[in-house]
Amino acid sequence: MNDFINLLKYAFLGLVQGITEPIPVSSSAHVIIVQNLFGLEIEGLGFEVLVNFASLLAILLIYKKDLIQLIKHGYLFLIKKEEQYKKDFHFILYLIIATIPAGLVGFLFNDLISNVFKGMLTIAISLFITGIALWLIRNLRGRKNEAGLKLKDAIIIGLAQTVALIPGISRSGATIVAGMGLGLKQSTALKFSFFLYIPISVGSMILEGSNLIHDPLIGTLALPYTLAFICSLVTSYFSMKWFMGIMERGQLKYFSWYCFLLSAFILIFML
Repeated sequence: MNDFINLLKYAFLGLVQGITEPIPVSSSAHVIIVQNLFGLEIEGLGFEVLVNFASLLAILLIYKKDLIQLIKHGYLFLIKKEEQYKKDFHFILYLIIATIPAGLVGFLFNDLISNVFKGMLTIAISLFITGIALWLIRNLRGRKNEAGLKLKDAIIIGLAQTVALIPGISRSGATIVAGMGLGLKQSTALKFSFFLYIPISVGSMILEGSNLIHDPLIGTLALPYTLAFICSLVTSYFSMKWFMGIMERGQLKYFSWYCFLLSAFILIFML
């Protein structure tokens, strides 16, 4: 019976991760909140990295045609230098540039950030800040598409992703807010945000993968981790599809309200 309940706990955490990863409400904050509410303890970053990787696979499924075209056109521009492929080559270049700030800060100061910015109070404040940011850009309708992206846009969006290293600051929220604040169309801001998620997630999986493989409890954890992975993969796919519709309709205000309410819930009931 205890094994079955344990499986349900991991499955539920996978569901929470999958639902909240694509939307701008901080999936890491939700996983921490659920762990606190239900008294769950999962040591190390292995589980978080695994379910995040499942979310990445779901996003890759949705954007697979765009990703293949991007890689193909980027390669063709390098080989042929034809103008028609320049836009996609620059898009790749800007993704690389935007990845650098969070990659560097995370690599150098991850332990410091984890020690300084921790606890439910930090998450409550961060969610409130996320809600304010979403509220400020809720009515923006940018005009810039992929061809309109500039180097400064990539740098600013990359810096916004760095802020999301603080627990409770949504990574997708921070990058989408930055993109829309710079005048990007909703679809372009969304695409750049989630393509930017690829190197971060892959890098984390590579760094943490060896710890997962060599975990002495891997035999015991294999089934619950696999179940959580599958739950995260499936729910991330449908959550992302739903969020894309929300972005098209310009309804980010609802996520802003949600962040305010969740922040208030934490302050009232969890401190």
